[in-house]
Amino acid sequence: MSDRGVAPAHGSLAVYPGTFDPFTAGHRDLVARARVMFDQIIVLLAVNADKRPTAEATTRAVRVRDAMPAAWGNVEVDTWTGLTTAYCLRRGATVIVRGLRTAADLRHEHQLAAMNEQLGIQTVWLPSRPQLAATSSTVARAYRSAQSARPSPNAEE
Repeated sequence: MSDRGVAPAHGSLAVYPGTFDPFTAGHRDLVARARVMFDQIIVLLAVNADKRPTAEATTRAVRVRDAMPAAWGNVEVDTWTGLTTAYCLRRGATVIVRGLRTAADLRHEHQLAAMNEQLGIQTVWLPSRPQLAATSSTVARAYRSAQSARPSPNAEE
């Protein structure tokens, strides 16, 4: 039995993929909920040539690991270049976990889930909590960029 009273599927391994640039409170919340549903969950930092992350995958992986409580022993962080389904098949994972914030996410995720199913991997969607749904990694990067562009209150005029 997990710490939330939910019995994970015995021997289950799930993968939660993303670029996690940055890893947000919404991502952490999704891991917190998924880790009680599965025996083990791997937070997989995807290396995607089409995206231009602000940090290398290994740096982002360290940041994600640092965001996890030590007590979350069933959560692993890894990096991968290539199809997530190929990683799942290599590791023996049978489920991909994905978060949904909006209806637009659902349309996109439905297409991915159909392709993953054809390759033998199921997808589980977890909706974002309402208070976390407005923040995406894109919004978090824009906010961080705007903050760093602001002059320091101690700057000379």
